Amino acid sequence: MARFRLGTRGSPLALTQAGMVRDALCAAHGWVPEDIETVVIKTTGDRVQDRALAEIGGKALWTKELDRALMAGEIDACVHSMKDVETIRPEQIRIAAMLPRADVRDRLIGAERIEDLRDGAVVGTSSPRRRAQLLRLRPDLDIVLIRGNVDTRLAKVAGGDMDATLLAAAGLDRLGRDECGHAIPTDVMLPAPAQGAVGIEVLAGSTAHAIVEAIDHADTSACVRAERALLARLGADCHSPVAALAALAGETLSLRAELIAEDGACDVAGSIEGALGDDLGTALAVDLLTRAPDSVRRLFAA
Repeated sequence: MARFRLGTRGSPLALTQAGMVRDALCAAHGWVPEDIETVVIKTTGDRVQDRALAEIGGKALWTKELDRALMAGEIDACVHSMKDVETIRPEQIRIAAMLPRADVRDRLIGAERIEDLRDGAVVGTSSPRRRAQLLRLRPDLDIVLIRGNVDTRLAKVAGGDMDATLLAAAGLDRLGRDECGHAIPTDVMLPAPAQGAVGIEVLAGSTAHAIVEAIDHADTSACVRAERALLARLGADCHSPVAALAALAGETLSLRAELIAEDGACDVAGSIEGALGDDLGTALAVDLLTRAPDSVRRLFAA
């Protein structure tokens, strides 16, 4: 009988990431794979594919069923793509660990560069951030909603339903699709907060907390927590076009971020640097909100 139950969504990427967590736990504790049971839990976000997340409940659609299973004692821990985890979590649940962060960039599928897309090209995305960033760079683009897993999105472009789409480099790499698309530099498109990071949540005070904490990658956790602190102070939700990226050099953490109008017409950007442990996310959020034009500020609940 498995000693540890790991909850996950059932998409190919989610299962791959659960396998990464399983392997890390085995390495840390001298377990064998059979000591860990992977429990697949269907989420609302997986079932509803024809509408934007913002219209039907936001990021909680990826987490609420896993939260329920965790709090009901059906699983010991659950695996998430951290960029899909809402900023405010139930008080009974803790992020116990994050795996080493992968490539944070977006990849463009369908062209080598955004400027290479034809006039009026149709680009599929469900991300308000990507939509706003694309329209800022190319106001002529026709941005349409696309949902579904990686294969579904790649097929839409290959089949001519749209000219291009954007996917996270980390997800493509984890699925062995590192040859797909062209990476967009972060100075062209800053990524979503926590993009490229895999997190593991547990119940507060549970025996699972220490088990999972053993695989935490401290640098990734420090950076992602700073990005999430920025989101929390902004009052950002799945409607809010926000991008952020933290980096750690020794004991110095730097954070840059931008808030963008939905139509890409205006934005505000900034950066901050300080000691590890300083609340840089909150400080940068206050600075951005102070300087943001009304069309940007109204997108945040702060």
